[in-house]
Amino acid sequence: MKIGILSFRALSKKAAPEEIRLKKAAIEAGHTARIFRSGKFQLVYDGTARRLMYDGKLFPKYDVIITRPTVLRDVDLNISIVKQMEMMGIPVFNRFDSIIKAKNKLKSLQIFDHYNIPIPKTVVIRSPNYIDLAVEGCGGMPVIVKSPFGSYGAGVTIVESKRALKSMLDWEDSNIYMIQEFVKYSRGRDIRVFVVGGKVVGTMMRSARKGEFRSNIELGGKGTPVEITDEEREISLKAVQALDLEYGGVDILRSKFGPVVLEVNSNPGFKALESSTGVDIAGAIVEFAIEFAKSKTPMFASNGD
Repeated sequence: MKIGILSFRALSKKAAPEEIRLKKAAIEAGHTARIFRSGKFQLVYDGTARRLMYDGKLFPKYDVIITRPTVLRDVDLNISIVKQMEMMGIPVFNRFDSIIKAKNKLKSLQIFDHYNIPIPKTVVIRSPNYIDLAVEGCGGMPVIVKSPFGSYGAGVTIVESKRALKSMLDWEDSNIYMIQEFVKYSRGRDIRVFVVGGKVVGTMMRSARKGEFRSNIELGGKGTPVEITDEEREISLKAVQALDLEYGGVDILRSKFGPVVLEVNSNPGFKALESSTGVDIAGAIVEFAIEFAKSKTPMFASNGD
């Protein structure tokens, strides 16, 4: 099969390690693979046909595209290329609507709450008049403050006092803030559960570096192997399914009342997970992407015909 990896990294940067790993895994499995950069695509609408161009030429026929949407703002606009591929019958893995759900933390929480997936207590506010209500609803200080969009720990802050909370929030641009309980029991640790095709393929405990409450690997966190419980496995699978993702990284905290889902990442990193556990995550993604492509009946109409 011909497998494409769709990278959203800036053209000034090299392909991410995970993208290179996916390409290598596909080639090792006997397939053709190529990394495509989103900045090199052109969408042409001229009233006669939809043309998907890559670097000035018609986009070649590919059996499946593995998406790696590392975008944080104006997500629907920036990943419009994914929607275009879907409309042209090219199987994409993950899909446009699923990525939108996962990238918007507020939308994700709404979905998790609807399906009774355990999450930390959260109050969403758009005015400083409701800060006291939010803090009370989250069980008191300290609290975690989040923006609806963010990844790799960006847009996430711990605040120790109401005074600090009131002074740090900027309301000039009609901002929306998610005030969330601080799960003390987790002690700067969370669990990353990697789900592919409805199966848990890898797990690790992420521990924050000294002086940091966020356990993200990109912020210096350390990953170690961990065994998850049946309950943690169940809610991880349920969370990925709720967002309609083909693959995702579920971040779980162990609270004194049981596991809670922090978020689900639609382009989860897996370099640290592979190195700390020895599990071939890239191979698992490629394997299921092939199964996914075979289950579809693609048109492969890259020129719009």
